[in-house]
Parts: sequence; C-alpha cells; structure tokens
Amino acid sequence: MLPNDHKIKLLFVCVHNSGRSQIAEEYLKRIAGDRFEAESAGLKPAGLNPLVQKVMEEEGFDLSGKKTRSTWDLFKEGRSYNYIITVCDRAYEKECPLFPKPYVQLNWPFPDPGSFTGTGEEKLEQTRSLRDSIKARTEQFVRETADV
Repeated sequence: MLPNDHKIKLLFVCVHNSGRSQIAEEYLKRIAGDRFEAESAGLKPAGLNPLVQKVMEEEGFDLSGKKTRSTWDLFKEGRSYNYIITVCDRAYEKECPLFPKPYVQLNWPFPDPGSFTGTGEEKLEQTRSLRDSIKARTEQFVRETADV
C-alpha cells in the first residue's frame, strides 16, 4: 500500500455531488484505494439522492453519514489532483474551477439519477443500472492506469 502522499489524487465531479460522483468515489476507494486517494464534489452541492444511497447499500456501502461537498471549497483549500473526472454532461465542465495544473481531465457522461422517471421501482432499477455502469467504468479506469 502506498503512503497517502504517493497515491494518485483524483476528484470526481458532478453537478450536485448527490449521486454519480459519490458512486464513483466509493467504488474507486474499494477497488484501488491502495493506489488512489479519491474524493468527490459538486458544482452546486445538494443532499444525497436516497435511491443512490439505497442501491449503494445493496453493494455494502453506507453513505448515510456522507456529506456533499463543493468543488469551489476544495479549490479554495488549494487542493490539487492528478485526475479530475466529470461524471456529468460535458456542458457542465465549463463551470468547474480550474485546479492547479498539471492534471488529466476526463469526462464520463452518465445520466443524472435525479432525472429518472417512472414508478418508484422503475427509478430504482434505473439507479441500479447507473451504479453498475459507473462501477464498470471505474474498473476499466483502474486497468487503464495500472502502469501509471
């Protein structure tokens, strides 16, 4: 296991830090927490999405005490990252603060679980599908960066 100052620092960003970025952060910590120091934040933080909490609970994650965070607060604290990955529509990237370079910026566009429609069960299924897609993309990223 690498000491924290030698880990690859990564920030997942979405609009509200209420779902997508939280899922990606938790999976990266679980899959490769020995190599990555992962955080998540939002452009306009809001409360955690209850459906996201529920589907993550199904995978053994407890997000009940997790707070949403602002990208601007992290920026003001002088944080720096090796990777910044936006997990929302590319149109929102322009609202991200410019963290100190160098860093690699990636975009993994996933739908906002707050926009899902249908019955409660249909929304839950859509959220499970989103969770599984983010998990798969996170696993792919870990494989892609194995030699970094």
